Amino acid sequence: MEKEVGKITHWYDKIGVAVLDLSATLKAGDRVKVKKGEEEFEETISSMQVDHKEVSSAKKGDEVAVKLSQKAKEGAVIYKVE
Repeated sequence: MEKEVGKITHWYDKIGVAVLDLSATLKAGDRVKVKKGEEEFEETISSMQVDHKEVSSAKKGDEVAVKLSQKAKEGAVIYKVE
């Protein structure tokens, strides 16, 4: 089962970090699927930051930066994988 938790609003290519606009709670350790068109991959959230401070979770409405192992595109949708 997949539940949408946010969208990528910005992608920093050099450091492999995506900025997410959250529509639901997201925690470090959560397994997510990043999906844009035909492209998709799964990732476990290893670290996340809000305003350059390390956090273990973020809630709906937060803008959070997460490190991803693969390139992601702005506008990609993030789903929590149960």
